[in-house]
Amino acid sequence: MLSLPNLLTLSRIFAVPILVFLLWTPQPIDYLVTFILYCLVGITDYFDGYLARAHGQISRLGQFLDPIADKIMVAAVILMLISSRQPDAQPIIHGIHLLPAGIILLREIIVSGLREFLAPLHVSMPVSKLAKWKTTLQLVALGALILAGATPDVWWVHATGLVSLWAAAILTGITGWDYLRIGLKHMD
Repeated sequence: MLSLPNLLTLSRIFAVPILVFLLWTPQPIDYLVTFILYCLVGITDYFDGYLARAHGQISRLGQFLDPIADKIMVAAVILMLISSRQPDAQPIIHGIHLLPAGIILLREIIVSGLREFLAPLHVSMPVSKLAKWKTTLQLVALGALILAGATPDVWWVHATGLVSLWAAAILTGITGWDYLRIGLKHMD
């Protein structure tokens, strides 16, 4: 049950409070340390699935925990990046860019609810390739936005993060609609 892939997935979950703590104080060095940790944790998202498939260690626990780990990490980082803990500081994600952040958060809640609703009906909603791209783009966007906090004078890092966030939100909408269509077929 506690195979290496599952331990990697659990490490993502256990890293979330550390990421939140580091993002609590918006200093460039904190963002830099957060970026390094975030990259290490993000890499586990790839390796847990790869190792599970390569070594025949796909488990129900891993299938359960992997999407939860992704959602917890993405939601926590988004929430920290839209908050500002200094009176005169602007958050990393602000203004119109709150829209894609909100779309991403809403989709994650809706899809989780759909999965819970469909489970007793024995209807599975497998993760599509497009949804994997969505997750990858979210991870890249949030990584770039964290790095933007460490490099406030490098405008293109922040711009890259915001463009990636919007692209992730578009994929989020598409994949969310795909899952919603599946769910609607099974509702009275």
